[in-house]
Amino acid sequence: MTGVPTTADGVSSLATYQEVVQQPAVWRQAAASLAARSSEVAAFLEPLLAQSDLRIVLTGAGTSAFVGEVLAPPLSRSLRRRIDAIATTDIVSNPREMFADDVPTLLVSFARSGDSPESVAATQLATSCLRSAHHLVITCNAAGRLAREHEGSASSLVLLMPAATNDRGFAMTSSFTSMLLTAWLALAPDQDPGLTDRLAAAAEQVLARSDDLTRYTDRRYDRVVYLGSGALGGLARESALKLLELTAGKMISFYDTPLGFRHGPKSVLDERSLAVVYLSNDPYTRRYDLDIAMELRAAMGPENVLIVNGRSDDPDVTPDTWQIAGVAEVNDAPLALPFVVIAQLLALQFSVALGRTPDNPFPAGEVNRVVQGVTIYPLQP
Repeated sequence: MTGVPTTADGVSSLATYQEVVQQPAVWRQAAASLAARSSEVAAFLEPLLAQSDLRIVLTGAGTSAFVGEVLAPPLSRSLRRRIDAIATTDIVSNPREMFADDVPTLLVSFARSGDSPESVAATQLATSCLRSAHHLVITCNAAGRLAREHEGSASSLVLLMPAATNDRGFAMTSSFTSMLLTAWLALAPDQDPGLTDRLAAAAEQVLARSDDLTRYTDRRYDRVVYLGSGALGGLARESALKLLELTAGKMISFYDTPLGFRHGPKSVLDERSLAVVYLSNDPYTRRYDLDIAMELRAAMGPENVLIVNGRSDDPDVTPDTWQIAGVAEVNDAPLALPFVVIAQLLALQFSVALGRTPDNPFPAGEVNRVVQGVTIYPLQP
């Protein structure tokens, strides 16, 4: 990236910019930190994963919840067990429904600060509603309440991300990707030892080409639609939120799956829309992603459809597709890491183009970095 996108005050995108570009470095740090604790992590997880009836619940609020949405589909397949992505906001408001099946449960909590009211409440409700609940806490803030309450507990393991991932900017960027990578490395079997370096190199490719995105931000779109299947459906949701957050709601964002989009939601498209299609690395799923990509290019014009691709073996993928090298064999969950860097850069550049302040898009406090105003009510017997 050639430089910090400049806003009216000249500095109000600096933290967000730094937190986007630091991601290859902090991914390597996060992977090294996890490797240093491999024996401890194995001692905690292996007895739980040996239970055939173990349920894994991936939870968080907002962007942290989308970490679970990316991970749940491929982890369910690779671990061959029930894995549910459920936001803490759903757990806190409906705990008896979310934990209706009283089976041994591993609650994996993702949190940037760990100070959101729902973060701790969700873990407490799991312990209260279930006879057997264990907690894997993945957080960016050692001083957060979530980390402090679970550190040292026999039924919990806390994995801290590099300190730099406790993003100073409003929107979660390096926190999201570092927690996603750590969970994948900790939970997915048969890890490729070179995976983190390949993902970091892929993200470095994206960052080096960031100026290419100005072809989209210069067109002054009113709305952006993100489409992805399976794990990349969670990525599409996170991408849409990033744009909405950093532009303070001044741009309309939407997400869906390629197949679901035709069933009514396609109505969101107009002459000032940009569509972003994430192509799955799974050969079967990829065929559906390509179908909607080519359909949209024909209907909207190829200049208004950004296809993000980790493979180069499809004859239908045109030369102006955003091709990321070195990740052709990567599972869709970790593939989301270099893919989301494109969405983060787009959101940052659109925000600056609109004259917003990405580090603090809501200076009046309408929306806060750590959610406020939530009352946690006691669960009655």
